[in-house]
Amino acid sequence: MNTISEIKNDIKLKNFSAVYLLMGEEEFFIDQITQVFIDNVLSKNEKEFNLNIIYGKDANVDTIVSICKKYPLMSDYQLVIIKEAQDLGNTIENLTNYLKNPLSSTILVINYKHKFMDKRKSIFKLIQKKGKIFESKFMYDNQVQKWISDRFINNGFTIDQKSIFINTKNPNKQLPIIMKTLSDLSLSISNIEVKKSNLEQVFLKLTNK
Repeated sequence: MNTISEIKNDIKLKNFSAVYLLMGEEEFFIDQITQVFIDNVLSKNEKEFNLNIIYGKDANVDTIVSICKKYPLMSDYQLVIIKEAQDLGNTIENLTNYLKNPLSSTILVINYKHKFMDKRKSIFKLIQKKGKIFESKFMYDNQVQKWISDRFINNGFTIDQKSIFINTKNPNKQLPIIMKTLSDLSLSISNIEVKKSNLEQVFLKLTNK
């Protein structure tokens, strides 16, 4: 399995694999990585012709394969994102023929949410061979607390333990709110030390929206 950092490094270096499978229970990280692809692989002008976002419930595999086999227009790459790919059911196995010989100019990102793909299936083994796989698991309370602390520190803040506790009453459901809180705090306070009063004010405002 691969880490978020490894996948982000691929994007930064433009060293893409043919396919990325983002799967698991915690959809926050799947959405976050997918947005990094959308924001950084193609320029604004390139997205007009080379960004394809497909929803599993609205598509069939033949259509997806047809899109993947297209060459990019005025770009080195086209980006194909399958959201809610678990809704394709067993038909997702029909992607295997394409994945045996994928187009080097197509970056296929598969969002497989709320569960894990069966590792015994041929499609999983092919993705493992041709691409990269990220497992997005629910975090335990102590893991969420470390994740919060790391996010604040990486953005130039320090945070006390009482402030972290505020954010972890329903930890996995609140990850998007925690990130929004961090963004709002970075704009609203100049002191690099985040106190309970700072965080509580912004956090409770967001949760009551």
